[in-house]
Amino acid sequence: MSGYPKIVVTPPGPKARELVKKDESLISPSYVRFYPLVVESGSGCIVKDVDGNEYIDFNSGLVCLNVGHRHPKVVSAIKEQCNRFLHYSNTDFYYPEVVSLAEKLVKITPGNFEKKVYFGNSGAEAIEAAVKLAKWHTRKPRFIGFIGAFHGRTVGALSFTASKPVQRRYFFPLMPGVTHVPYPYCYRCPFKQEFPDCHYWCIDYIEDYVLKKYVPPEETAAILFEPIQGEGGYIVPPPEYFQKLKKLADKYGILLIDDEVQAGMGRTGKWFAIEHWNIEPDIICSAKALASGLPLGATIAKAKVMDWAGGSHASTFGGNPLSCAAACAVIDIIKEEHLLENATKQGTYIMKRLNELKEESSIVGDVRGKGLMIGMEIVEDKESKKSAPKLANEIMTRSWKRGVAVITCGTSTIRIAPPLTITRELVNAALEIIEDVAKEVEKEK
Repeated sequence: MSGYPKIVVTPPGPKARELVKKDESLISPSYVRFYPLVVESGSGCIVKDVDGNEYIDFNSGLVCLNVGHRHPKVVSAIKEQCNRFLHYSNTDFYYPEVVSLAEKLVKITPGNFEKKVYFGNSGAEAIEAAVKLAKWHTRKPRFIGFIGAFHGRTVGALSFTASKPVQRRYFFPLMPGVTHVPYPYCYRCPFKQEFPDCHYWCIDYIEDYVLKKYVPPEETAAILFEPIQGEGGYIVPPPEYFQKLKKLADKYGILLIDDEVQAGMGRTGKWFAIEHWNIEPDIICSAKALASGLPLGATIAKAKVMDWAGGSHASTFGGNPLSCAAACAVIDIIKEEHLLENATKQGTYIMKRLNELKEESSIVGDVRGKGLMIGMEIVEDKESKKSAPKLANEIMTRSWKRGVAVITCGTSTIRIAPPLTITRELVNAALEIIEDVAKEVEKEK
């Protein structure tokens, strides 16, 4: 056995409860925590709470820690940079760390064409930059986004986010000109069709009922999408979806903006998830795992698209040298430790185990994913496919109490997203707990 997880006191323990109480009196109530995990430290794929409990991390710090907690090479890169300088504003001056990271990014992002990079501080900032860039380059005001999407909570990014009403409630009006269309969610097709007999009606709908009816294509700058919807439920599109979407976009001269904030940096077994569909977007957005938990966002675009004028967009802290040093280390680690291969290997095994559970269980409706971005959708029963958020939350909470830090997404999907460094031993230990809990919850419902 791996020796993990280690639960020494039923969580939340006394120290955790005390801190949660203080948090509730001091911190913005806009934060919604999944459960009262109060982190004391992390190492590799293990996270320790303030009461001494040690959990197998199947969250990767909200998919920010693809190379694990405190990878020695990341820590070393940060320390070395700390000994040189912490900040001097990449917006107004130059430093090597930004150029080094940009060189690495343009090599690993899809497409052999010339590219340029804009650096911000987060995923939302990467999206904001992409949207402004698309407007600048095309001089067009309209965009198409997807129902179920999550792109951030700043006003521009929020205009595309469409996963929960609470995220948008009372913030209207947002940025005008964004039209949402259904995402290809085959398990719950919004058009009540079945794949493959639908012949990708969801693509035809965009052309026949949106572009030809009320969103003039000549006014449409870009289509913003997630290659795999994250917050929406870890939804994987069918095989030819993105080829067809690109063909449609090319037909009308519309840019494609690929939000890889959650699915990128090796999470799916490719550097960027869109590579599974052999598509080369015009603009790619990266953040989260890019700098192993440090604040950094990157907007990588075709050089001919990133043609905006000096002063049109910038950020004082964007491309912070500490974050850039960490990100360079992350890219090197993923290459040197063959983490793309491990993501594929462990992800394939996890999918097999969860599909076996699905065959036995009446509440596991669907298992989907690529690499280590895997969703297990929980339902009331397989015939009705009725979402079961209470059951999913119970599986999540009980798994955490037994030592596996895992969370939900969508309406009732358990998301499996451990660091790419995860071992088979830890995978087995975590899956045994999740599987046992799911069976318990099923019996009690």
